[in-house]
Amino acid sequence: MFTESALLTLLQWVSPALPIGGFNYSEGLETLIAQGKITSAAAVQDWLTFELAFGSAHLETAVIGRVYGAIAKGDFDAVHQWNAWLSAARESAELRAQNWQMGTALINLVAALDRLPPELQTGQPYPWNVSVAFCIAAALADIPLETALLGYLHSWVTTLINAAVKLIPLGQTAGQVLLRQLQPQIQQTVQQSLNVTDNDL
Repeated sequence: MFTESALLTLLQWVSPALPIGGFNYSEGLETLIAQGKITSAAAVQDWLTFELAFGSAHLETAVIGRVYGAIAKGDFDAVHQWNAWLSAARESAELRAQNWQMGTALINLVAALDRLPPELQTGQPYPWNVSVAFCIAAALADIPLETALLGYLHSWVTTLINAAVKLIPLGQTAGQVLLRQLQPQIQQTVQQSLNVTDNDL
């Protein structure tokens, strides 16, 4: 059962005020805007729709599903293996460093607020990726997997829309309209990620 306490915890984990440094990164959006390749709300929507369907967000949600299941079984070796796999799948050293920085900040916050099992106190042999750290936080709070995935993608999309609002710039209302328009794609990405096979990954 999804309790009020779990809901409040989820809202905390997806808050833009979460002090893990997400506002420092734009997943390449800042460069695309500077190059004049993305100049409107419609272009941002197209880019985010593509990223949700085929980009790193889709990959991360598929891994979150596997990590969540491993935690439920107490298979901490699998948690570490998927974290290492995700680190190896990063397209560049910069993206890897971004994920490790945010993941480290998030896992430290989780440790300060909740009791981390000893097996999850370090992401050996690599630091935690932020999506894996988020999954650990959600699992410890008994947030259902599908709900956690919706929250993760909502937070990811919100961060990038906020960047676009400032960089293009777009109006705040346009940003909120864009967030609402992307809800169906967020839901579709969650469902697709739950059905991705290891071979697909």
